Amino acid sequence: MMTYEQLRQNEKIKTYILSADNSLKAMGYTEHNFAHVTKTAVTAAYILTELGYDEHTVELAKIAGLMHDIGNLVNRVDHSQSGAIMAFRILDKLDFDAADIAVIVSAIGNHDEGTGVAVNPAAAALILADKSDVRRSRVRNADFTKFDIHDRVNYSVVSSELELCDNNQAIKLTLEIDTTISPVMDYFEIFLGRMSMCRRAAESLGLKFKLVINGQNLI
Repeated sequence: MMTYEQLRQNEKIKTYILSADNSLKAMGYTEHNFAHVTKTAVTAAYILTELGYDEHTVELAKIAGLMHDIGNLVNRVDHSQSGAIMAFRILDKLDFDAADIAVIVSAIGNHDEGTGVAVNPAAAALILADKSDVRRSRVRNADFTKFDIHDRVNYSVVSSELELCDNNQAIKLTLEIDTTISPVMDYFEIFLGRMSMCRRAAESLGLKFKLVINGQNLI
């Protein structure tokens, strides 16, 4: 099996990630480029490593994190499913083991809050890593007067940190939000579905999900 680092240098995968992000950029979406997929992969690996999962499972989660958004190349709608099919073809042609492909593809196909379920540890870690990546630097709209609610909420996040806590019995997302840019309620308006998905993903790993915003425990 090729490693995450080798796949990260694969020219076809790099092209698909860049092209998918360009499609989202044209539609006005936040950044889904190498910064996002790399952060997602590293965070997913951190979660499973800290919970004591074996290196192979951690590697599969990293690969899923790397490739999870390539389906945006096809369309934003149902991008998790189209991305899973793309990943299947890529990995199959690279002669990955069928069992490994199954884990990666099911994780990618289940990472979106519309239809996703934490069907395995890699999927759970991917969900938590992906949905916790909220930050100012992902906003591409340079004109503050034209910000929509997604731009405002992401831009308002001064800092974000996802960490295991309580002796690895819980996982906590800590956000600092500039409420002069966006009220906390706006965060819940657009991210409530994502936070509910994170709670279910955490529970599948035997964890309690906590959300702290500006020092207040909200979940």
